[in-house]
This record gives sequence, structure tokens and C-alpha cells, in this order.
Amino acid sequence: MTDVVITGTGLFTPEHAIDNDALVASFNRWVDAENGRNAAAIKAGDQVPLAHSSSEFIVKASGIHSRYVMDAEGILDIERMRPHLPERANDEPSIQCEMGLAAARQALTAAGVEASDIGLVIVACSNLERPYPAVAVELQAALGATGCAFDMNVACSSATFAIDMASNAIRSGNVKRALVVSPEICSAHLNFRDRDSHFIFGDACTAVVLEDAELATAEVRFEILGTRLVTRFSNAIRNNAGFLNRVTDADPRAVDKLFVQEGRRVFKEVCPMVAALIGDHLASLELSGSDLSRLWLHQANRHMNDLIARRVLGHDPDASQAPIILDRYANTSSAGSIIAFHLHHADLAPGALGVVCSFGAGYSAGCVVVRRQ
Repeated sequence: MTDVVITGTGLFTPEHAIDNDALVASFNRWVDAENGRNAAAIKAGDQVPLAHSSSEFIVKASGIHSRYVMDAEGILDIERMRPHLPERANDEPSIQCEMGLAAARQALTAAGVEASDIGLVIVACSNLERPYPAVAVELQAALGATGCAFDMNVACSSATFAIDMASNAIRSGNVKRALVVSPEICSAHLNFRDRDSHFIFGDACTAVVLEDAELATAEVRFEILGTRLVTRFSNAIRNNAGFLNRVTDADPRAVDKLFVQEGRRVFKEVCPMVAALIGDHLASLELSGSDLSRLWLHQANRHMNDLIARRVLGHDPDASQAPIILDRYANTSSAGSIIAFHLHHADLAPGALGVVCSFGAGYSAGCVVVRRQ
């Protein structure tokens, strides 16, 4: 059977960053303005006043201190409270293609391969800026890659699901090298007027090069020992934006057309599902949590990561065993676990074992077990 290795990763980080203090100040100004506009109804008891947010609340709830975004000005403008990303002409590179190019070129350089060596490009992320033509095909053309390309969406698990598909394509002999790119503009689907979630997301793009191990020349490479995926339907995380909105006469700016979740329910249901997925996957490979040097987990919530890592490893993880990047990147959906891998893999010794795992809406979860060669 063909062995598959990860030989390069790349990361695009937007120029703009918003720390908790700035985000909270904007949110609280909006709250004060809304409460002022509705003062009569609030005084009459017909409406409950909106509550302020705070940096302390955000850190306690999530572990997030800051986030990178494609546009900060529009988010912090209390009359807008969403990014301002001007529409581009059809003959201009799309925003996600542009993000993907930056991350992909880094990954290709790290792998020591040319774009023309890539036979499969998968753009996998939680939100795509258009239905067609596929962003992946646009990126394929912009890079000069060969073979085929397609988009896919499994929400926060998109990158690991795409790695599974790419590695299987290589194992089957259909392609020799593949590229998985995850351009996440999560700030565009976030309700910045919701106290419980306005701080959750950030923007970023990652890229991963996978190769037939016999062809790989990169000094640093990670063999994929196995992949495992699971899905379980749930409405606890939902976004109702879609092409049928216009024919159902739904309000395209309604709250349900943005990210909506039941946070406590998600925590209660997802954590055991993910811990079981990783544990069962390791057992199928005759491994256990004690064999792992590192967990690169989905970066959504610090408490979720700590609980899952504790269940998998059997003890409280230290910073090196389960690295956290959400403190400065926030939740970047499918890119999060790959950012953690990108920034925290080079120090592992040959033979070290690790798990890349993402999880989220669906519910969905993907597990990739790797070994440093």
C-alpha cells in the first residue's frame, strides 16, 4: 500500500487584528445605543435591556484574547458591525483564492515541490464565497496546478475531511500529490451583536501538501498512519443562509442566516464524541493516548480542548502536548487545527506520534494520526 506523508504546510494571517478590549468597547457602545433607542419599552417592562460584554467574560468563556480579521473597521463600526469586503469583478482573483495562494505557496515551498506537481486541489472550508465556478478550480489555475480540483464543506471539520479524501486519492494511485486549502472568513458569518458569540471567530487560511512517500524530498515529513471521520446530525450549531433564501422570501440578514449555536449543549455532546473518536481510532492502530507526543485539536474553545485532551491522554495536558493558538487567532473553523500543526510540529523528534483532530457543526469530527519520519 502507498504511504502518504504531509510534507508542507502554509498559513495566511490577515493584517488586521482586534483584541478583546476593542471588540468589547464597540459592542458596548452599540448596546448603549440600542438601550437608549428602546428606553421607553425597557422602562415599561416590555423589553429587557441588553447587557454589556467584557474582556474578562470572553477569556473565561473561551480562552480567546484576540483575533485576526479581513476587515476590522467594518466590524468595529456600530452602525455596520460586519466586515466590509468590496465586491470584486469576475476577472479579478476572488478573496478566498487570494488567501489560498498565499498559504499554498508557503506549503509548496516547505514541501519542495512545484505547483505543476500537484494533481489534486481541494478547497475545504466552512463558507465558500460562491457556488460556482469552484474556488478550488480558480486556485488550481492561479497556481498552475494540474489534475482536478473541487470545493467541499464539512464546516469546522472541512480540513481533516479533505485530508482524508486527499490521502485516499494518493493511496489509490489516482494522484501523486495533493493540496488541501482552507480559506476561512468566519467574521463574515458571525453576529457581532450577539453577546454570547460576538467574540468567537477570526479569519485565516491554511494549506497542506500531501505526497506519495516515495516521491517526497522534504526534510520534515509526517506519515499519515490513518484517518477516521464521523458525523452525527444536530441543530445545535446552524446557519440557514443558502440559495433558497430568495425563493422562500426569507430575510437574508436575519439572525438565523448567521452562525447560531447552543453552546452548553455543544460542549456536552461534542466532547465525548470527539474523545471516543480519537480513542477508538488509536486503538484500531494498536496505539493509546499515552503514545502521543502531541494533540493538534480544533481551536474553538479552551475548555473543550482541555477536556478532550485530558480524556485522550489520561492526564491534564501541558502547553506542548496540546498547543493552543485560539488565544490569538480565535476560532478559525477548519483552519484551527492546521494552524496548531503548522506552528507546533517542527520540534518533534523522528518517530513521535500525534493527532490532528477537528470537530464542529454537523456534528462532524475528523481524526488524522501522524508519525514524524
